[in-house]
Amino acid sequence: MSLPLADVRVLAIEQYGAGPWGTLQLADLGADVIKVEDPSSAGDVGRYVPPFQDGEDSLFFESFNRNKRSVSLDLRHSEARGVLEDLVGAVDAVFSNLRGDQPKRLRITYDDLKHANPSVVCCSLSGFGMTGPRAVQGGYDYTIQGLAGWMSLTGEPEGPPTKSGLSLVDLSAGYVAALALMAGLWRARRDGIGCDCDISLFETALHELAYVGTWVASRGFEPQRISESAHPSMVPFQNFPTADGWIIVACPKQKFWERLCKAIERPDLATDPRFVDFAARNEHREELIPELREIFCTRSTDEWLETLRAAEVPSARVNTVAQALADPQVAARDGLVESDHPLLGTVRQLATPLRVGEDPKPNRFAPARGEHTDEVLGDLCGYSPQRVEELSAAGVFGPQLAEHSGKGAR
Repeated sequence: MSLPLADVRVLAIEQYGAGPWGTLQLADLGADVIKVEDPSSAGDVGRYVPPFQDGEDSLFFESFNRNKRSVSLDLRHSEARGVLEDLVGAVDAVFSNLRGDQPKRLRITYDDLKHANPSVVCCSLSGFGMTGPRAVQGGYDYTIQGLAGWMSLTGEPEGPPTKSGLSLVDLSAGYVAALALMAGLWRARRDGIGCDCDISLFETALHELAYVGTWVASRGFEPQRISESAHPSMVPFQNFPTADGWIIVACPKQKFWERLCKAIERPDLATDPRFVDFAARNEHREELIPELREIFCTRSTDEWLETLRAAEVPSARVNTVAQALADPQVAARDGLVESDHPLLGTVRQLATPLRVGEDPKPNRFAPARGEHTDEVLGDLCGYSPQRVEELSAAGVFGPQLAEHSGKGAR
């Protein structure tokens, strides 16, 4: 019970990326996250994402679903509603990542479930939210990155609009949903009344436009893509090629610019009226950057990093993913966790960045589909083995699980 969320239980009607990522944060902090998987679609689609997929497990699925339990339940079945409401009575929150119109259709909003549990928090994460003209539309990370303006900001000036190398909308929205759910739960425990949380990928992506969005909305600013991943207003703050690779050099404070000029043995640049302060360097970016680029090409990445670190100028190597995972900071902070999976063998994942307290974090591999159906219904709902068998025979847990009394198989 010492883990921060050891007294929190969440029923998660979730699949694929954004939703499972949000509840993963809760599970890593000790919450009991119970996945409800649809047997008609063979469970969470993430189970079948290549590469590194075997049967009903994949490394993709493992990345989003460790430390959870799985229940198979066909919510379309006539007898499933009673099972669902019994589960709702035993949990703190019901989480879903469905299309925005689905929570009302499936009757999993607060108004639909408060009779079963007046303090339950119902958190919906969808593409566009539960209201508005786009509520009936599905949303995916790639499409939202385009729709929210992200792609117009990313890539080389003469290149095509470009997505982020990671599914940052999905991941960000998962974090937002987890925060919203915990805020709702805090209020429910304080006031005794639950609520709906209505979170969307689109609004998350728009919100993360941050200062660029403020500039556009307030002053009609027209963002332009800048070469080499440069900051839109701080100069220099970008990638530079070296003799054997790439480095990032950042001068978000005037003192760093002055230190940089000394480190590259060009003190004249610090006093040049064109580059003397933030505004001047931004205005004369096209004159300054070629000079710096030429200088950085003269030495190797390692040589420049040693020089810049000695001068206390913010800088870093542009790593591959393998190089990033091999950084000594990762090992020093136990940044990788390992488990032995019955199908996939040794699975190494990134540890949670949520370091709350000193207790060791759980690290159970992701559940098999429906693996905990009997256990959850018995422990939380008080169902007898005979009752579970009856529901299983009726197909409430799906045809594939009927012969296994609700238990999945690896």
